[in-house]
Amino acid sequence: MTAGSKNPLCCLLIVLCAVFLYPGCAHRKSPERPDDLCEIFREQRSWYRKADASSRKWGVSIPVLMAIMHQESSYQARAKPPRTSCLWVFPGPRPSSAYGYAQALDSTWDWYKRSTGNTRARRNNFGDAIDFIGWYCSISRMKCGIAAGDAYRMYLAYHEGHGGYNRRTYAGKTWLLNTARRVQARSSSYQRQLASCEREFRRGGFCLRPF
Repeated sequence: MTAGSKNPLCCLLIVLCAVFLYPGCAHRKSPERPDDLCEIFREQRSWYRKADASSRKWGVSIPVLMAIMHQESSYQARAKPPRTSCLWVFPGPRPSSAYGYAQALDSTWDWYKRSTGNTRARRNNFGDAIDFIGWYCSISRMKCGIAAGDAYRMYLAYHEGHGGYNRRTYAGKTWLLNTARRVQARSSSYQRQLASCEREFRRGGFCLRPF
């Protein structure tokens, strides 16, 4: 093989390595200012359209959806729970199968795909993940009687599951109640921010939201 014939092969190997060894490069990085919803949507323009689609489809406001996602993954596409430790030194297994933007469990994600017919949904895809959160919150409304704009209780049901919420398994978990309060506060902050900038993300600027 001549020296000149090696170049195409080397280029092919580099491309294959990039595709198979570094798939994370295909996913967007986390927003630089995650506490400012206007800046999030300015940085990630497609996110507004996808969050708005989920909101309209499932009847849950964009601020509630985004506040839950912020708490679950800080907008990291491949987020996973930290590993437990073995003998305080060695890394142990992860405490759950939670993964992606929405930190959905394997079983719950499978339920979502069966229920919605979105069989190709991926947890590291923002559009699929925000649709999942909207879907789950819509079930929380039906099964738990939670108001669509109640981010505090929506998060408790999201964390504990619908059965756990109805059994009040959250009652003795001070840390979880405090976390739910932070989600509520962030949702309220997001609501104020979005009211000041949403017009710039709407096509034509004249759409009226139902809530």
